[in-house]
Amino acid sequence: MTDKPFMPKATAVWLVENTKISFKQIADFCDLHELEIKGIADGDVAKGIKAYNPILAGQLTREEIEECSKNSSKPLVLNKKDLDIKSEKKAKKYIPLSKRQDRPEAVLWLLKNYSQLSAGQIVKLVGSTKNTVVAIKNKSYWNSSNLTPKDPVVFNFCSEIDLRKAIEKADRKIVRDRKKAEKEKKKSAVSNS
Repeated sequence: MTDKPFMPKATAVWLVENTKISFKQIADFCDLHELEIKGIADGDVAKGIKAYNPILAGQLTREEIEECSKNSSKPLVLNKKDLDIKSEKKAKKYIPLSKRQDRPEAVLWLLKNYSQLSAGQIVKLVGSTKNTVVAIKNKSYWNSSNLTPKDPVVFNFCSEIDLRKAIEKADRKIVRDRKKAEKEKKKSAVSNS
């Protein structure tokens, strides 16, 4: 069987405990042997395996289970709906050599226009290194006299949305730090009096 459910033994445990589906149907669906399913039902196999609900996981529908309970010759079919799960980690985008020299200029633009951004945020936005960002900020970058600020969005180093999110995050951090400093000041004023 090419389409196996996720965590087949745990799914089999759940199906044995919560449905009236035949051992053969469960075995075929989970790609396990029918005797293994009988062993799960008897409590000899899969001891300590926590049952995994295939309905909540989107692998089966209640209707499918009910139909298979009534007709023991009908095989269980894996629900192949597309889950809308996007990876948090973005794939690195290839930047041509001709544009890579523009990174330090994009860093300079961000430092001039959004000084609240941390070096780490600039690194993520532009794809540069922390050392480069710090060197440009301190004007110790090897080519700093020849740099002209250039918008990273124009050069496709980051999207406008990513830039906006980073700015909002940096602004929230400034507000948090300010509130924290005020609390500390009040605390020290109270303890001194």
